[in-house]
Amino acid sequence: MDKCSKDLSECEAYLQELNHLIQSMEVLHRTYSAPSIQALQTSSFDSTKKEKRLQRKWRHKNYNKDVKTTLQVPSCISSGFIRLHASNPNLSTAALGNGKPDLEPLDSHFHEAKLQDDFCRVATNLHTTMKSVLSSLTSERERLKQILDHNSFPPTSPQVHLKNTLSAALAQNSELRERLSKIHAESHIIEPAIISLTAPVQKQDSADDSHPLVHQISNESRASIAESFSEFFDAQEVLLSACSSENEVSDDSYISDISDNISMDNFSNDTEEEGAVSCLRRSCLPSPSPNSNTFSLWNVLRKNIGKDLSKVTMPVHLNEPLNTLQRLCEELEYSELLDRAANTENPFDRMIYIATFVVSGYASSFYRTGGKPFNPVLGETYECDRPDRGFRFIAEQVSHHPPISACHAESKNFVFRQDVRCKNKFWGKSMEIVPVCTTHVTVPRFGDHYEWNKVTSCIHNILSGQRWIEHYGEITIQTSSSDVCQCKITFIKAKCWNSNLNEVEGTITDSKGKVVHRLFGKWHEALFCGDPPSATCIWRANSMPVNYEQYYGFTKFATELNELDPSLKVLLPPTDTRLRVDQRLLEEGNLEAAEEQKQRIEELQRDRRRILEENNTSHQPKFFRRSKEDDWVSNHTYWELRKDPGFAHMDFPTLW
Repeated sequence: MDKCSKDLSECEAYLQELNHLIQSMEVLHRTYSAPSIQALQTSSFDSTKKEKRLQRKWRHKNYNKDVKTTLQVPSCISSGFIRLHASNPNLSTAALGNGKPDLEPLDSHFHEAKLQDDFCRVATNLHTTMKSVLSSLTSERERLKQILDHNSFPPTSPQVHLKNTLSAALAQNSELRERLSKIHAESHIIEPAIISLTAPVQKQDSADDSHPLVHQISNESRASIAESFSEFFDAQEVLLSACSSENEVSDDSYISDISDNISMDNFSNDTEEEGAVSCLRRSCLPSPSPNSNTFSLWNVLRKNIGKDLSKVTMPVHLNEPLNTLQRLCEELEYSELLDRAANTENPFDRMIYIATFVVSGYASSFYRTGGKPFNPVLGETYECDRPDRGFRFIAEQVSHHPPISACHAESKNFVFRQDVRCKNKFWGKSMEIVPVCTTHVTVPRFGDHYEWNKVTSCIHNILSGQRWIEHYGEITIQTSSSDVCQCKITFIKAKCWNSNLNEVEGTITDSKGKVVHRLFGKWHEALFCGDPPSATCIWRANSMPVNYEQYYGFTKFATELNELDPSLKVLLPPTDTRLRVDQRLLEEGNLEAAEEQKQRIEELQRDRRRILEENNTSHQPKFFRRSKEDDWVSNHTYWELRKDPGFAHMDFPTLW
């Protein structure tokens, strides 16, 4: 229709041009034809008068004598014949030579021919355009006719099939949207979902508090599930160093980077059942992490080539505002899994929750942005009382040479304890952290005592490039109280030709070695139990807070660890990590003051160690003791001393 409208506009212009040409031709005709007629009329009148005179002469004179003169042609008639393109050989030369030649008829003929050519040309264009308009109108008429015919008849079978297919596709799309919404809700930080299991192999009579198996999405093959977790993202991780430190606290002794914990509230804490108290906690650090792009770690390391890195003082730029003792507490991010294990009758299902808890302890290390925790000074402590999560935690730096951190957590459902010491290996572009420790969890309700080792952690690109961390090795979970079941979990090492990073596999076997459950997933995302397509999602990592990259890669739980409430400050011992000055200044973004205080605190520790050596004495931890198995366990005095008579009445060394 647009083309038709354009053609009609051209037709209108052509018609106007034709009208103009016609008017010009009429004007030309009137201009050149009118004088000739008048001349003819005048010539005719003069001819009549002369004839009368001649007749009278003829009557009175001799006719033969004057015949030649009376037969001369009038000049006006001769002129009229010239105009009419007539030839007369008897014209008098004197009559023709009396005036100038008349060229006006030639100009008139040329002008008239040009107008006729223009008229034909415009008329041809008009005809062509009108044909185009007619064609467009015909096509549009046929199209409208087809539409009318289509609406006047019922749809054909192919059209019905297409409509049905479209309806089915829309219905399927709505169903998929509902499933995605459900998955999003189940993995949301605020509304987590707890997964309960029952053993498919050995079924026992369960109490009222046992939970049925809940299946989640797992309709794809195992490989596709693993790939759906996420693509590999380079994650900068903390720089670790962990051996004994002779003279300096800032030795980069890094206590078990492996035990870096994940932040999340993926599982309900059963707070209503347990009567837990909820409280409002901060969701963001006071200041974002400083820009460390201008800082070169190589400039520090190249000056200490060949030295034990654990004795090298590192600048505060490399730290994050958390302490190693707090990082140990971060392993309890998913303590709800232990609560669920304590409420599960079947021992194989309990092992599933214990194994999942072990894997979940590595998730937060994926997001760390290159900072290492502060090394605790000898005698430093940290408490974390979380009634909303149903546990309370205490940790203490019990040794400085070698550096050993001990911790103990308890709730009505479990007891968690470990002491951590690490060995590090520097490989030029990467650093390995090999923890030497055993973690213990006791479930009093069933008398189970679980213990397991930790895997090796490796930080890549520590000098340049995008840092990322991986964990590899095998964890064996055993129950020292019985041999009913055990679990082996393998953290698969990344290979250059394999894009499936961070994968874990595990099996739970009975006393005869028969596989009861299979576990698989990724340590930073999720863990599944079973075989596809009927595998069950046991745990899914919580989504990270907004702008977590700007705040050291901290999870929600990690952000809360160093929070100091005024009402809590009066209850803490002076050795608590929250009161450490350099760490607090770094959290507030004051790097220069933090660096100055860090050096002062390290010097104070050297002075205290020198005094101990001069007096030939050793440091005695206040809240932990060495057991017969040569590990450190709680002496169960902290919480009693905290409330009566209180730490204000106790003697503590000046740490900062």
